[in-house]
Amino acid sequence: MAETQPQQEIKEYADGWITERKGTDVPTFLKVAFIVIAGGCLAYFFIYMYGETTHEDRGILVQQFNEVTQSSPALMYIVAALALIYGIIVVSFAWRKFHED
Repeated sequence: MAETQPQQEIKEYADGWITERKGTDVPTFLKVAFIVIAGGCLAYFFIYMYGETTHEDRGILVQQFNEVTQSSPALMYIVAALALIYGIIVVSFAWRKFHED
């Protein structure tokens, strides 16, 4: 006699392009990827907040442009804070306990 395994319910998203078994959680490497990507974006923002001022060829032009336009450091830090808050929300959503809808 052939043994029959219980059929696991499959959920489909995007008209069947994405499928998953009910009750599965997000893999840990994807959860860590959220942290790495958010951290990389914030680091990039802080490193290049005023442009690439240390570049060998364009650095002088970027510095002159910054002097003429008078960018607001407070606004840039507010944008960075908003990005940090968004990153914290996304990471906390990814790491919270899984529950089936």
